Amino acid sequence: MSDDTTTPQAAAPKPIRRCPVCSRPAAEASRPFCSPRCRDVDLHRWLSGSYVIPAVEGDEDDVE
Repeated sequence: MSDDTTTPQAAAPKPIRRCPVCSRPAAEASRPFCSPRCRDVDLHRWLSGSYVIPAVEGDEDDVE
């Protein structure tokens, strides 16, 4: 009787994470970005209001 649960299987390779700003491969030191520059660009976008979550405004009476 063979037991397949004890045989080690090769781990699936990790997908290469891409920098959300420039799409280059992410660097471990600045993860998830590729460099401190891209990290700062993203921070500036947050602070300047470039990233906005759209909201639907409704009547205050609808909230319970």
